[in-house]
Amino acid sequence: MKLTVTPGVPLRGTCCLPGDKSISHRAILFSAMAEGRSVIDHVLVSGVTKPLLAAIRECGISWTLEGERLTVQSPGWRRWQPPQKALDCRNSATTIRLLAGALAAAGIPAMLDGSPGLRKRPMNRLLEPLRLMGVTIRGSGDDRAPLTLSGRPSDMPLLNPALTLPVASAQVKTALLLAGLAAEGCLVLSEPTLSRDHTERMLRGLGVKVDTSVKPGGQAVHRLSPPKGALPPLQMTVPGDFSSAAFLMVAALITPGSEVTLTGVGLNPGRVGLLEALLEMGASIRVENRAEMAGEPVGDLTVRHSALKGIAIQGEQVVRMIDEFPVFAVAAAYASGRTDVRDAEELRHKESDRIAALGAELRGLGVSLTESKDGFFVTGGGLIRGHAAGSHGDHRLAMSLAVAGLAASGQMEVGGAEMIDESFPGFRAVLASLGARVEES
Repeated sequence: MKLTVTPGVPLRGTCCLPGDKSISHRAILFSAMAEGRSVIDHVLVSGVTKPLLAAIRECGISWTLEGERLTVQSPGWRRWQPPQKALDCRNSATTIRLLAGALAAAGIPAMLDGSPGLRKRPMNRLLEPLRLMGVTIRGSGDDRAPLTLSGRPSDMPLLNPALTLPVASAQVKTALLLAGLAAEGCLVLSEPTLSRDHTERMLRGLGVKVDTSVKPGGQAVHRLSPPKGALPPLQMTVPGDFSSAAFLMVAALITPGSEVTLTGVGLNPGRVGLLEALLEMGASIRVENRAEMAGEPVGDLTVRHSALKGIAIQGEQVVRMIDEFPVFAVAAAYASGRTDVRDAEELRHKESDRIAALGAELRGLGVSLTESKDGFFVTGGGLIRGHAAGSHGDHRLAMSLAVAGLAASGQMEVGGAEMIDESFPGFRAVLASLGARVEES
């Protein structure tokens, strides 16, 4: 599929975003691990959550979907059934990593596989700590998918060694905390800086004791005490996805005459690094109607077209905006001066090598972008021209390029745009509802 973006039209209006991808993933999996009937409203059903829904059904969990309401009936994770075929995680690294932790807790044999792209994603940072916990799990070749878990006797708990992650990762942390539900005692897990804490919030909401402390140097230490009984079912509404909001925020900021309000957006402190970066760049963004939804902070964002300036991003802020760098690079291209990004080597291991892909596509638009091993710098303020661009099989890159076209000097064509449905179904329709001229073919 191709998106064609015609620039020159201001964006105006109010919209509600799809359910948060990260929270939807966790809510689906936790409802499968809980015992009883869970109801999740405003759940995101997309290319990255559909394989998780299919996988839990293979493990003996039943569910129904009516619009954005998911109802899950589960016997609890201690009574999951071994799947009779490989669980296809498609292109979703979140699905394969979180499922590996849940299956490790359940102690059942299973195989996790996915797309050719997923098979290239590194898994050793997950497999090594799981093996220290006593999980028998192996990967293919250099510890990549497919992953095979051998299972263990139902009365054999996992070990609880002190685990240290070399890189802060909410996905790996979540998988290990889920496995820790079946440990013989308190699991202690450290990461170099605090990653997004959706999992900890959700576990606490289910009555699981999870304590987190942050040391003076920034190291975060998590202590999970396994529950003695079953996890209770979930009743929750998923907030709007901040990562989806990011594209519309930048779209409004770079398109003259624009003013857009995004309602019910999740504002988890571990997710709003981009918001802080845009404010530092001089963005006009107002946060109103702050509230709490499912244990998560939410609010409405009103964003106006703004003159942006270049800034530097590094250190712990990288972790809090790791998914938003493609569209941040677009904001940097339209800003005056130089923007530097460092300490972001993780971007080379996403759906694409996002540093290389960003460099190739933005330079094709006339943007001055220079890559480094762990980041890039952009000299903004130049003319952004329309161009035939490609998604590189990356949903976030496809949306970012479409956003870049809204204020370009000519029409933008983005190939491979079907990938957008991985995380933001209806992206084109939402842009069109705000006035953008975006066509698909």
